[in-house]
Amino acid sequence: MRIFIYLILATACLAGCTASSDKEKAKDTEKPVETTDTTAVLIMQLQRCSKLYTAEYDIHKIITHSDEKRLKGKLLNHEFDVKMPLGDRKIAIPILVKLKAYIDFANFSKEDIRQEGDKIEILLPDPQVAVTSSSVDHEEIREYVDITRSRFSDAELSDYERQGREAVIKAIPETGIFSTARDNAAQLIIPMIVKMGYDEKNITVTFRKDHQWKVLSTKD
Repeated sequence: MRIFIYLILATACLAGCTASSDKEKAKDTEKPVETTDTTAVLIMQLQRCSKLYTAEYDIHKIITHSDEKRLKGKLLNHEFDVKMPLGDRKIAIPILVKLKAYIDFANFSKEDIRQEGDKIEILLPDPQVAVTSSSVDHEEIREYVDITRSRFSDAELSDYERQGREAVIKAIPETGIFSTARDNAAQLIIPMIVKMGYDEKNITVTFRKDHQWKVLSTKD
């Protein structure tokens, strides 16, 4: 009977030690939970984008130019300005200017992110626009030259193209490309933030009130 009791006690002690050992092993294998800095991750991902292209416009413009030969002078104290016959020269030049709008994240930093509880606000840099190319549709050029006039030279055509390109650049704010670039940027960035655990309704993407839009004449 004593031997039987001793066996029971020994088994209980062994089971207790085994359970204790298992708990210790479980503690040893448990790893501390690593908290991810979502702000740092977001900054890294956006900076990795460098230039986030969000809009592309093809602008078609027809440049027109006309000149005529006129005879000007003074006769018997009277000035005269007479159009010469067969002296007209006209031209219409269609050009295509390609614009690309993008957000430059080179200087994006923690100061551009505001967090309050489960809400987050992203202050994005102002959109920039690059004129990536401009070309003349030579097949669609329409030219009218009277027999007494010479045709337009290559130098004149190049100058008219330059003038047309400058006119397109000047009118860029009126095209709406900046607004499109901002809207598309928000639509691209919000899903990135949602993947980090934020609810879409708690995400706000804003731009500076004092817009500093830039137009660059570069080719990618």
